[in-house]
Amino acid sequence: MVADETRQGEHRGGRAYIGSFTSAGGRGVVAASVDHRTGTLTVTGASDAVTDPSFLVPAPGGGVLYAVSETEEGAVAAFDVTGPAPRLLGPPAPVGGAHPTHLALAHGHALTANYGSGSVSALPLGPGGAPHPAVEVLRHHGTGPDPERQEGPHAHQVVPAPGGRWVLSVDLGTDSVHVSALDPATGGLTAHDETPLRPGSGPRHLAFHPAGSHVYVLAELAPTLTVCRWDPGAGALDPVEEPVVLPTDAEAVSHPSGIVAAPDGRFLWAAVRGDDTIAVLALDETREEPRIVTTVPCGGHWPRDLALDPWGRRLYVANERSGDVTWFDIDPTTGVPSPAGSLEVPAASCVAFA
Repeated sequence: MVADETRQGEHRGGRAYIGSFTSAGGRGVVAASVDHRTGTLTVTGASDAVTDPSFLVPAPGGGVLYAVSETEEGAVAAFDVTGPAPRLLGPPAPVGGAHPTHLALAHGHALTANYGSGSVSALPLGPGGAPHPAVEVLRHHGTGPDPERQEGPHAHQVVPAPGGRWVLSVDLGTDSVHVSALDPATGGLTAHDETPLRPGSGPRHLAFHPAGSHVYVLAELAPTLTVCRWDPGAGALDPVEEPVVLPTDAEAVSHPSGIVAAPDGRFLWAAVRGDDTIAVLALDETREEPRIVTTVPCGGHWPRDLALDPWGRRLYVANERSGDVTWFDIDPTTGVPSPAGSLEVPAASCVAFA
């Protein structure tokens, strides 16, 4: 990042959006302004019009915000966020699956990962941005060795690959990453490939390297990270390493949650629940051997999600059980985050930036 870009970013108004579980006392979708000099979040408004909006994605341009409703019925909602408080744009659209936990946008469609039913859905978006009911539901199949958590498929995340040709979905229940193709015209999803990972690891989230050459899959049932080579032509993953994301002497029972990659590709950061830390991993030139630099306290309890600000200078962590969002300044040389502030947000589940 060049100095001119930094100065421009500090003078532009920024917006952040925080999802939270209304069933656990959260305010729903919380909008906040961002002070680019300090990283401070200031709440401007909130909407509880949708139950349990646990994951949020702003549309390109920032005028519309999409949210999953993580309920048994499962839905996607759109909010007008041009004002200080989010305003619901029509009724939420059903996803055709249970408990959607993740959302992405691709080719005029909203894609959801439906944890409860182990499926991925595609919902077309109307001219004004409002979602329509799902036109495609692609179901995963399989089980894993953990009888309590892997009795069936549990799609936890859906991510369009760079270039827009492929869609990757991470399934905790089947210990695998699925690759499918999305038809931009119809919303049809076609299963293409499935990459098995270590049985019982319970993959949860992934992040692409900025160069698009590698994918880093974070497990939830084991504190590990699977490094995969990505072949965009074949639409295939090739697992090569599975390093841990905690020091070998860590004692807490841990369930990693979210992972992000630095814009320059030098570092990865992973949130680890239970241990309640942020793991800092450095990448070498091969991009295939992440090395733990250190772990730092997340500033709260049960970090469900973490996100970089648009300029790659700060990390924001949604601490679900302590009910707050904390933010950290990142040392550009070491990648180590330093605490910089916090905001009370009951039952916080994710942070997204316009």
